Amino acid sequence: MPELNWIPATDDETVTEYLEVAFGDDGNVYIRENINPGKVVVTTDAKWDAFVLGVKAGEFDHFVEGLEDLDG
Repeated sequence: MPELNWIPATDDETVTEYLEVAFGDDGNVYIRENINPGKVVVTTDAKWDAFVLGVKAGEFDHFVEGLEDLDG
């Protein structure tokens, strides 16, 4: 695997489990959980861009409906 600069998906220092993302010079995007850094998912820049656009457009909101109720 190439040398990667992992970016945490949170800046909340109290969160203990979170995703990390890295953008490789090879045109791939790498995603992993901080608690399991050896298991890495790889996708392309184009697929990552499509995913981010979908998130911004609300295409995945139905996956998190009701989660705000779990916070207490």
